[in-house]
Amino acid sequence: MPLLEIKDLTKNFGGLAAVSNVNMHLDDNQLIGLIGPNGAGKTTLFNLITGVYEPSEGDVLLEDNGQAVRLNGKKPYKIADLGLGRTFQNIRLFKDLTVLDNVLIAMNSKNSENFFSSVFRLPSFYKKEEELRKEAMELLAIFDLQGKADNLARNLPYGEQRRLEIVRALATHPKILFLDEPAAGMNPQETAELTELIRKVQKEFQITILLIEHDMSLVMEVCERIYVLEYGRVLAEGTPEEIKSNPEVIKAYLGGDL
Repeated sequence: MPLLEIKDLTKNFGGLAAVSNVNMHLDDNQLIGLIGPNGAGKTTLFNLITGVYEPSEGDVLLEDNGQAVRLNGKKPYKIADLGLGRTFQNIRLFKDLTVLDNVLIAMNSKNSENFFSSVFRLPSFYKKEEELRKEAMELLAIFDLQGKADNLARNLPYGEQRRLEIVRALATHPKILFLDEPAAGMNPQETAELTELIRKVQKEFQITILLIEHDMSLVMEVCERIYVLEYGRVLAEGTPEEIKSNPEVIKAYLGGDL
């Protein structure tokens, strides 16, 4: 079975269907793009998969140890525990905490030390804390942020705040990483660096990535397969070359040749 399967997914807000009968699948260790005009339902779809919204109809199924786990109705933290990590369009860092603390908080759910050892600060507690700090610093190093571990998150440049949000998502050890417009607000140099970084993350962590992005050069360069949404429905699916040459996609979204 696919790593993640979305079957006839629909979300109604009043009389409006923001997402309608969407069918998608994500396989292991793939980099998938999700594009579409503003208002096409891309972020709503992310929110349905990650538990922010509950579907009106349809199913979201995650493969877990050979079994299909239905995600409908589960709380976002439960879905995160099952291996789905995400970033947001609007950066949601703890801006008054340090860069390192932002990552350590994300790792907290993986800290299995029991209440007793935490309260009484037993040696096992300090050992685990040191292991988490080391892992956090290794993650920050991949994103060239290790030198700013003690800086407040609010003092990072915008592009580095975006990178820190990806680090924090990876700190939860996801099977699937959902990136919601990670290049939003970046200049061309930052976008080029992000393009290489996404490639590096997918290769190094061997995880599936689903990428929403308006920067078409980024999507076409890094994604193996692309879904196109229009008015909440899947308009097309295919390789970057197939999407670039699809007349319906060009008419609905691209507005001409890339």
